[in-house]
Amino acid sequence: MAQSVKENNNKSLRHRRTNILLCLLAIVAPVLLCAKPGNQQAAQEPVIGKTYPVTPTVPSADRHAPGRVFLERADKLWMDDRIDSNYQVLTGNVIFRKADMYMYCDSAHFYDKEGSLEAFGNVRMEQGDTLFVYAAQLDYDGPTELATFIGSQDRRVRLINRDVELTTDLFYYDIAANLGYYNTNGQITDAENRLTSTYGEYSPDTKEAEFRINVVLNDLMEKKFRMSTEQLRYNTDTHIAQIVSPTVIVTDSATVYSSNGWYDTENGKSELYHRSRVVTPQGNTLTGDTLFYDNVAHFGEAFGNMVLTDSIRSSALEGDYGIYFQDLDSAFVTGRARALEYSRQDTLYLHGDTIRGYMLWNDSTHVVTAYPRVRFWRVDIQGLCDSLSFMERDSIMYMHRHPIVWNGKRQVFGNVIQVHLNDSTVDWARLPDFAFVAEHIDEEFYNQLTGKELTAFFSNGQLNRLDVSGNVEVIMLPQENDSTYNKIIKSESSFLKAYFKDQKLDCLSMWPEVTGVVTPLYLVRKVNCYLQSFKWYDALRPKDKDDIFNVPPEMNALLNEPANGSRRKNSL
Repeated sequence: MAQSVKENNNKSLRHRRTNILLCLLAIVAPVLLCAKPGNQQAAQEPVIGKTYPVTPTVPSADRHAPGRVFLERADKLWMDDRIDSNYQVLTGNVIFRKADMYMYCDSAHFYDKEGSLEAFGNVRMEQGDTLFVYAAQLDYDGPTELATFIGSQDRRVRLINRDVELTTDLFYYDIAANLGYYNTNGQITDAENRLTSTYGEYSPDTKEAEFRINVVLNDLMEKKFRMSTEQLRYNTDTHIAQIVSPTVIVTDSATVYSSNGWYDTENGKSELYHRSRVVTPQGNTLTGDTLFYDNVAHFGEAFGNMVLTDSIRSSALEGDYGIYFQDLDSAFVTGRARALEYSRQDTLYLHGDTIRGYMLWNDSTHVVTAYPRVRFWRVDIQGLCDSLSFMERDSIMYMHRHPIVWNGKRQVFGNVIQVHLNDSTVDWARLPDFAFVAEHIDEEFYNQLTGKELTAFFSNGQLNRLDVSGNVEVIMLPQENDSTYNKIIKSESSFLKAYFKDQKLDCLSMWPEVTGVVTPLYLVRKVNCYLQSFKWYDALRPKDKDDIFNVPPEMNALLNEPANGSRRKNSL
């Protein structure tokens, strides 16, 4: 009997020990399973322990309470105060809400007191029907209202806001400011463009984005368009890019360089500042303090220190204001307007109140015109007139209304001067309606020649022959062997031909009939030292490339006078 009681007591003891072990296991298992590991990727459900159906944390609370995050639902929830009372473990169809923003995931750790959470698996955030964020993991810090979205190898973070999509590997979203950003390379795509950068910010409210470091903007329409810079501001609604650092824009029609301004990528129009420039495939470059450029119309407008260069023609236009039509190869410049021709070692500088370059519609001939009050300067030649034009077709420069040309000590003027250029070097010059040539000899003495028509021929830029016809008159001071002058010759005829060597007269012939007189210099009267139409305009002669802008009153007075030919007489 005693032995039976003893056996029963032993069985009861073993039974109690078994219950104690089970109780300890029930306590220890949740601790092991629910402890918060450092690199936990998803919330794990306990093997042993009681689970409870989840209801909203504060069912009657205002969901728009500032800073509050509410648990709306989950399949399972558990928590053990003996392990960590700071967070709850949630699994299965988890939904959180903050005001009008909802966050979805497969599982989560929810720090109710802080309003923070860690979400794992198929993370999705929604705000209304316009803003969506997708990620593999989410860390949300309640006190700062900063959400960190983490992507995985096969699931990058995506933000979708209507027609805008942002993708990256790690995305930070400031919910209070409604501003998201990344700093590990990302991309934003809208209906027009795709932008990539190392760092990027985006505001769903304003549609404003800012990009930094290795910024590239490409056109989705597969046109040739690429914008490269280190910093750029962009609006995904207007598709306007704000240029705030040195930027290169490559399009199908031009390359644009600018450090300040804006570019409308939808319409291809831009406003650029700080000495921006546009370079065309044809070799033309438009530069200005301020530029308006229409990439669709291929049209540029420049304000302030405008420069248009033509590398093919080795020429340039400068001025305070100018416009350029790329397809028509035409330009207009005014306000200290100046044309430069630099195909030779010495550059020709030409000024007119207005300078234009354009193509003739019928044969595509390029024409340059300057008017009024034209002045030009080059080391070897200077000149002025009221208007000037150059025809590329025949390589002739036409000078109209009181044209004057100086070369060394020589001065030529008439009613019209036509100059033929061969590779920017004078080949021949023609004065078809009255010509007057004067050469300063000494003190008040000048060699002079006038006629109805004159043609000068040049070799390597130097005068080698003169042909004059119609009412030819000459006053000449021949140089003696001792390089002195002691007589003056005055003669008239119908034709004259003169040959020059080393810029000096070598041979002269006049025909068919020649009349004239030779007078010792000491006996000549001053009135007989000059032909009727003689005038020496040296005071109007441009002195350098900048003096062409200085139009003296005497030049304005000259341009208002009648044509020279109407004042000349057939004899003295």
